Amino acid sequence: MTSLIKTDGRVVAALDPSSYAYSVGEHAAWAAGRLGAPLTLLHAMDRDLSGSSGDLSGNLALGDREVLLEQLATADAERSKVAQARGRELLDISRERLLSQADTEAECRLRHGALVDNLLDIEDEVRLFVIGKRGEHADLAKGHLGSNLERVVRAVHRPVLVAARAFKPIRRFMIAFDGSATTRKCVEMVAASPLLAGLPCRLLAVGDTTPDGLRDAAAQLEARGFEVQVDVLPGSPETVIATQVAEQAIDLLVMGAYGHARIRQLIVGSTTTQVIRNCTIPVLLLR
Repeated sequence: MTSLIKTDGRVVAALDPSSYAYSVGEHAAWAAGRLGAPLTLLHAMDRDLSGSSGDLSGNLALGDREVLLEQLATADAERSKVAQARGRELLDISRERLLSQADTEAECRLRHGALVDNLLDIEDEVRLFVIGKRGEHADLAKGHLGSNLERVVRAVHRPVLVAARAFKPIRRFMIAFDGSATTRKCVEMVAASPLLAGLPCRLLAVGDTTPDGLRDAAAQLEARGFEVQVDVLPGSPETVIATQVAEQAIDLLVMGAYGHARIRQLIVGSTTTQVIRNCTIPVLLLR
């Protein structure tokens, strides 16, 4: 049914030189330990983000043009070497940090090309992707989500764990339930996976009425040994979910990547996007 239920497959942490790099590795190490899965640290060097100079030689005389082309080629080669060195350093430091702090071994992969393309290339061998909420180029002051996060959630079919800025032990989790087919599958996936087994669960629905399937979802989780608290609260999901996460000291939020109001032109559902912005905890996105 889903990669979280698979007994094989690896956890892949997508690292970039952002403030989320170490946190992504630590969240991935936690997940790999819970799932009993191998861990891979991946850094993709996207040429489009390398600062490569454009070819401005078309208006130059022949001799000048040849000199400029040679200079541009040399500059591109140097930029590529620097990017590779930075990427290897990022992976090596992250691997050593996980080994010393979490006693976790990790494979490192340095890849060329866009992150999304690289993740899609290896998706068949992956159980869970882990990525930071914001990347190297996100505008933190405006609360923008990283463009890579948006692209990854749209493209991949495996679960995506969106790491918080800092990792802390996960002891309680919440499932945001709206009665949609996606959130019903979320419950099935959580119930069948070792990732959150044994942790107390809060099943939260937000709205004026109780969504269909809520009680069945709670029973399904309880049948697998989860301690479940069920609540239906009025209000706006974007606001209520974030408020309850803070007030109830929730350590991990589980949501569907899309809910009832799926809007094709948005990368993820509008509610999902806003909740990720508002919450300071990791969010597990399932579809």
